[in-house]
Amino acid sequence: MKSKLYYEDPYIQTFSARVIKQERDYVVLSETAFYPTGGGQPHDIGTLNGIGVTNVEIIDREIRHFLADSLPASTEHVEGAIDWKRRFDHMQQHAGQHILSAAFESLFGFQTISFHLGKESATIDLDTAAVTGEQLREVEKLANQIILENRPINTRWVTLEELNQYKLRKATTLKENIRLVIIPDFDYNACGGTHPKETGQVRLIKILQTEKQKGHIRVEFVCGERVLTHLHRKQHILLNLKSTLSAPEDKLVDAAKVLLDNGKAFEKQIADLKDMLIHYEAKELLSKAETSVITATFQNRSIQELQKLSKTVVAVAPETICILVSDNEHKLQIVAAKGDILERSMKELISSVLPCINGKGGGNEKMAQGGGEKTLSSEQLIEKALFYI
Repeated sequence: MKSKLYYEDPYIQTFSARVIKQERDYVVLSETAFYPTGGGQPHDIGTLNGIGVTNVEIIDREIRHFLADSLPASTEHVEGAIDWKRRFDHMQQHAGQHILSAAFESLFGFQTISFHLGKESATIDLDTAAVTGEQLREVEKLANQIILENRPINTRWVTLEELNQYKLRKATTLKENIRLVIIPDFDYNACGGTHPKETGQVRLIKILQTEKQKGHIRVEFVCGERVLTHLHRKQHILLNLKSTLSAPEDKLVDAAKVLLDNGKAFEKQIADLKDMLIHYEAKELLSKAETSVITATFQNRSIQELQKLSKTVVAVAPETICILVSDNEHKLQIVAAKGDILERSMKELISSVLPCINGKGGGNEKMAQGGGEKTLSSEQLIEKALFYI
């Protein structure tokens, strides 16, 4: 364990070590301050002789430091430097998780069954199917009280026999090299992560949200500097919303609801007007028709609009076939519909035409549609369709 300097002193930022093994993309050192991924806590990053350490993993009982570039083959010693900002952030989040998990169990008996430390927030999964807002507030209050009291965070290596002297929050399967992280009179837990020396260095815990996750409750939270980062981001959004909606902070929700309601009303009006326009377009197409096959070409009309228009045409004139084509930015789209009294299959018609534009589509006997490449003009595609009627 003496080779794991992050256990000797989690605040260590630089160190010297011998290279005892070097492969193409990783090295193993005589001792290291780089924490390897484990226990829900991500690995440290930093440099060895100025070369970036991108990952640290324990593989085959070795702590392997994966590098951005290889060290010179003759390298015997290295100077290591830890990315302290990342290390201390992980220490804050991990200690905060211990405090939060202990608060959930102390107040409500909710055990933590997993922990994940992400880049922007951390999560714990609780062994419960439900948690109330009031319970979350009580837990958050207790957790921050423990931080405010600035209790010590102690670590202790114990044997399996000595373990019986402690009431652990969560049982451990370890049989040797058991490391306890202890917040006196509050939390006793077997853990291999890095933590600050006092709870006060966690600074603050804020629960962000919860969600159901496979029969459990997932709690998302932030600690320390991440609370300020989160607050700054939300404050920036809030100020922008106040300006955009021209409303004070306590009226933003009402202003947003009014805006959404107005938007829905406008969307309905637009949809009604489009339906009216399509009805008039259908009448105009019928008034200009010289045969029972009605055709038209358009620019940048959606397939849905073509479908509505053709459906309206054949509904008014059930003895007709309506073929519509739209020339869009990168493709042609075609719709064919027939009136109820006709026997012709529109699906067969479209299937015959689409190979001409390397297209795909589908539909049924009454209406079919498809789209493809602009290998023909809109008028030429109409002519192809007329050929197959």
